[in-house]
Amino acid sequence: MKQLRIFLSLAIVTTFFTGLQSCKEQRVDGTLVNTMEDFDNAVANAQPGDVIVLANGVWEDAELLFEGNGTKEKPITLTVEEKGKVSLEGASNLRMAGQYLHVEGLVFKNGFTPTTEVISFKKDRNSFAINSRVTECVIDDYNNPERHEPDTWVAIYGKNNRVDHNHLVGKRNRGVTMIVRLNGKEHQENHHKIDHNYFGPRPNLGSNGGETLRIGTSHFSRTNSNTLVEANYFDQCDGEHEIISNKSGQNTYKNNVFYECIGTLTMRHGEGTLVDGNVFIGNGKPSTGGIRVINGKQTVTNNYGIGLTGYRFRGAFVIMNGIYNSPINRYDQAKDAVVKNNTFINCDHVQLCAGADAERNAPPENCVVADNIFYNEKRDNLFTVYDDISGINFQNNIISPNVNSISESGFTKLELELEENENGLLVPADATLKTGAKLSSEIATKQNTGVSWYSKKTSDVLLSSGKTIQVAAGLNSLFEAVESSEPGDILELDSGEPYTLTKSIAIKHPLTFRGTTGNKAKILFEKKSLFEIQNGGSLSLENIIFDGEASPDRTGNSVITTSKYSMNKNYKLFVDNCDFVNLDVNHSYDAIRVYKNTFADTISIKNSRFKTISGNVIALDKETDDIGIYNAEYVILKNNVFNGVGGAVLRLHRGGKDESTFGPFLQMAHNVLDNVGHDKRNKYGAAVSLYGVQEIDIKNNIFDNSKGINMHLVVGEPIVKVANNNFYRSDKLEVTGDQKYTVENLWSLSPGFMDDQSYNLSGDSVLKGKGTDGSDLGLIKS
Repeated sequence: MKQLRIFLSLAIVTTFFTGLQSCKEQRVDGTLVNTMEDFDNAVANAQPGDVIVLANGVWEDAELLFEGNGTKEKPITLTVEEKGKVSLEGASNLRMAGQYLHVEGLVFKNGFTPTTEVISFKKDRNSFAINSRVTECVIDDYNNPERHEPDTWVAIYGKNNRVDHNHLVGKRNRGVTMIVRLNGKEHQENHHKIDHNYFGPRPNLGSNGGETLRIGTSHFSRTNSNTLVEANYFDQCDGEHEIISNKSGQNTYKNNVFYECIGTLTMRHGEGTLVDGNVFIGNGKPSTGGIRVINGKQTVTNNYGIGLTGYRFRGAFVIMNGIYNSPINRYDQAKDAVVKNNTFINCDHVQLCAGADAERNAPPENCVVADNIFYNEKRDNLFTVYDDISGINFQNNIISPNVNSISESGFTKLELELEENENGLLVPADATLKTGAKLSSEIATKQNTGVSWYSKKTSDVLLSSGKTIQVAAGLNSLFEAVESSEPGDILELDSGEPYTLTKSIAIKHPLTFRGTTGNKAKILFEKKSLFEIQNGGSLSLENIIFDGEASPDRTGNSVITTSKYSMNKNYKLFVDNCDFVNLDVNHSYDAIRVYKNTFADTISIKNSRFKTISGNVIALDKETDDIGIYNAEYVILKNNVFNGVGGAVLRLHRGGKDESTFGPFLQMAHNVLDNVGHDKRNKYGAAVSLYGVQEIDIKNNIFDNSKGINMHLVVGEPIVKVANNNFYRSDKLEVTGDQKYTVENLWSLSPGFMDDQSYNLSGDSVLKGKGTDGSDLGLIKS
């Protein structure tokens, strides 16, 4: 969209000028310290107005305790000799205690905190910072290598503290990026200010615990924090459903920008929240959301959203159902909300009474939705209503002429002329309209947040973005080529002699292996696995035959495996026009094997053939604790042939009932499954086994003499589409679920069966059917 291009062009210009500014950084006067002993002595003797300066260089394993008492006029300052030339690495952190402390210019990278917090506004439970400030600090990819070992990057305690103009990017392990703690009256009604920070990309965690900002916890959620979050830039913060998790009362979120962020600003707990003047830019990216309203007395005004695609809890705008007399950790009923003068352009979903179920049966009460613009000329069913909306008073809202209204009054269909404003956002050309958002000139931008001397350019390298390297066939020639490769390189193989490997290939960065056009290249390998995707690696395979003929006579072989150890970096795997054959030297030989604490953004297998495999093609089922953790977000199987597979083609598991994550998402189309799933070790009893998958699209597949599809649907309202599949001499589709779910457009054998209808199944309901040829389509039960 055009507004995206303007934001990006401004960022490029800013990067140029900030580079010039960095050259002008001057050395700071004060007490220069070179060692931890020097630092500790300087802190012990610090008086109001003193400045402690960390010398240039790397401070390894530096646990800084900055403790003292300055004054408003003369704070005690901790800074660096030259910004950008001092880094705290290894097992380093910072703790602060006292008052009127000022911290500036620290950079944390190449390591992780030895405690649970990188920057903490407390020394211990009895000593913390008040009236203090952390500004122009950087935390960059400073992550515990154990994916699900939690820590927090910035933890704010005490009162009247400010956290501003910091650069926080690349949080990959479990834990909130920044949190305001309310664990005691000395931390409540704190009046902290969090402003002008750059929250850089945070990848999908694949579990709960991936918030970017949280204020409070459930336990203290009925107390007030009075924290101001203003003019921060959230850039592709995709950790989980809640980009911001508000869990306390009387907070203000103002003039922040959320750029291509998956999830929402969520008023999860607490009352009296003000959400004003924020901008949400989705650019059509999947699952991007806006604002979610829960609890009482929330005010949502002058916010703007465009190109947001998220549905259910991550819609562009959401009011949830609550629970009557809710426990403190669940969902208080939405009461007395005021939603006025907001604009949503080309957003896909506005969700009212979202989450309605047997528990969440308290619809919104005494709420006002007035003077808003909901405009999408390409989507008629913009609004989804899950329960009684009589408790919402709709007044003077504008919708595009095509949108279906949900109320006899309160909505006016009006065709608007849209034009770009000074920030490149589409807004009504008629400036006299009293509806919609009136945005402030003070909103965050990528260039006016964070620091001027540290690059915001991402270091991630795309697959197939590097140089092309021709690799001749020979013993371990591929291994040697990989050892000298660089991220993004493409290794080209010819179709003559086979490539033979006696060593496993470690994939440490993004690499593509591609057979030249024409006949496929062939690889033989003698180790238990051919490729091991390690932390930071991604893999693309094209036009290659993988032959297991030379594999060792062992159980549990595989062609591709992830690391056996925790990976805190997400990976991608693409397979196109490849053959996997003779994977049967012993039992349980998988084509692809994954391990616990690993997560794929995408696994895509297209136009490929799998023949004679004793194990599974891919089993994404290693997160068995059933607490909402899973192994892959998007799984795509298209135009493949699976023949003689003893186990399952796919097992995709996401256990538990936590609702803070997005996927998994499955697309499975135009595949042939021939003689699949009959091995006695196939513990799933199915050719395709799905548990807790959130969005399922299975269409135009042929099952011949194979096990069928088993689905167990849990968590929220999974979207299930099964269409035009032929189960010839095969087991039929079975769907079970332990709570309400929706099955949309469910065809099992042939067109005409339950076409274009939606079924809500709950309790002990049973749905049976027959195909047009009279065959039994099996049992669908809940």
